[in-house]
Amino acid sequence: MRALSTAVLSMAAVLAARVAEAPADTGAVPPVATRFLGLSPPGVQSVTNKIFLRNNVSTFTVVDLPWSSGSRTRSRSSWRPVLSGRRSVWVDYRFQANEGRGTFTVEKAYFGDVRLPALVVEKMIDILAARQPEHYDTSKPLPLPFGLRYVWTTEHIVAGEN
Repeated sequence: MRALSTAVLSMAAVLAARVAEAPADTGAVPPVATRFLGLSPPGVQSVTNKIFLRNNVSTFTVVDLPWSSGSRTRSRSSWRPVLSGRRSVWVDYRFQANEGRGTFTVEKAYFGDVRLPALVVEKMIDILAARQPEHYDTSKPLPLPFGLRYVWTTEHIVAGEN
């Protein structure tokens, strides 16, 4: 079991590194605005979010993983066939947002048709968040944007107040 956990965490680190290596957008739109304006970061083909009751969200994303011979992760990697080309990522998560801070837990996730352990996905999110300009630490509550103090969901609606 330990060998499987190590292999899966290794895959998570490689996948997060591959996505983070995507060429940076050279436009004038800052990263925070990109997220709130709905502009896609490099490699993201499409994103669909479904909002459910009690702070449950389902996100389906199609990514084009940029595996090239000139990347930092060499082509001899055994993960190359899995981590290249167009792939789908489906993550269901639950969030809590109170007192201006938010946390989340991954409920279930799939990479293509392969179910991923929640721990692996949370580790991938942690790696990607740390590489953002804001250097987020997902092991701690994250600040909510726009001065919001509380955020919650009802069926198909996200609501908040400050």
